[in-house]
Amino acid sequence: MTRYLQNEVSPQLLKKGAQRALFDALSAKNQIQLEYDAEMTRNAAQAFQARSGNCLSLVLMTASLAKELGLNVQYQNVMLSESWSRTNEMYFSSGHVNIVLGKRPILSQYGNEYNPSMIIDFLPPSEIRGQRSEIIGEQTVIAMYLNNRAAELMAQHQVNDAYWFAREALQADPHFLVAYNTLGVVYRQHGDLALAESVFKQILAQEPDNTMALSNLVETLRKADRPQDALTYASRLEKLQPYPPFYFFNRGLAAMEKRDFKEAKTLFKKEITRDPNYDEFHLWLALAHLNLGEMPEATDELILAKDNSTTRKSRDLYLSKLEKIRTSSTH
Repeated sequence: MTRYLQNEVSPQLLKKGAQRALFDALSAKNQIQLEYDAEMTRNAAQAFQARSGNCLSLVLMTASLAKELGLNVQYQNVMLSESWSRTNEMYFSSGHVNIVLGKRPILSQYGNEYNPSMIIDFLPPSEIRGQRSEIIGEQTVIAMYLNNRAAELMAQHQVNDAYWFAREALQADPHFLVAYNTLGVVYRQHGDLALAESVFKQILAQEPDNTMALSNLVETLRKADRPQDALTYASRLEKLQPYPPFYFFNRGLAAMEKRDFKEAKTLFKKEITRDPNYDEFHLWLALAHLNLGEMPEATDELILAKDNSTTRKSRDLYLSKLEKIRTSSTH
């Protein structure tokens, strides 16, 4: 990364300034050529080596490069609409961060002078336009990285490793409630149900309407064979969230199993109305269209699935399915 800055970015500094030189390096086709890939949350060096990562990985990489160039760095949590994904029957709430670059203040006879800031974001401008954002500290960003790794390891059934990442996340930022939730799920996966219950109740003591903690507490109490206690919290959760994430989608899958493709189509469309950016919803709607013989609609949904996919693996899968449809329709 140091060599890259020396060879590719430094020669542009005098002409463009550090902000513009770095921005151009990150966005120009003949430079770093970054690809959005949410397969795993990479650290700065891993993201640079792979030339890809999710928004958090790419922000960490950009921050490292910017600091090396002497730029001031700030991080922003962007308030996008609630978005969920799932891996191996585990559900994940997705957030978004970006980075603000500004030169350090220069002392002059008129006092401190600041250069204008520049926001670098790895989502298309249309997705973040008009969204509120808040400045967050670097320790929170580090906690986010560690928490993401904990969640990813848990999805791969590596519970012991996940515990250490969740623990480190809380040491990085003891006020980051999302990491407490992750730790609670780690405890539950490990069979430490009393510890899991304690963690979720601590979150609810601070945020009584935290639906994620409520949902996890209900699951923990059911696992502990305490149906009555689970019911108490479940009714509270239902009032706050009558239609939880994936509610219509899971009903759509059940309809697909019964070969009621028309009903499945209706349910998948309802889920897409709530979250239009999740690729799996478009994939299953495409399959419902296919089973109803609606080939143009199936093709359109597969294109949307590909466009909204967040990993290279899923993009390749959708492209191969599209190719099969196009080949079969020409014969």
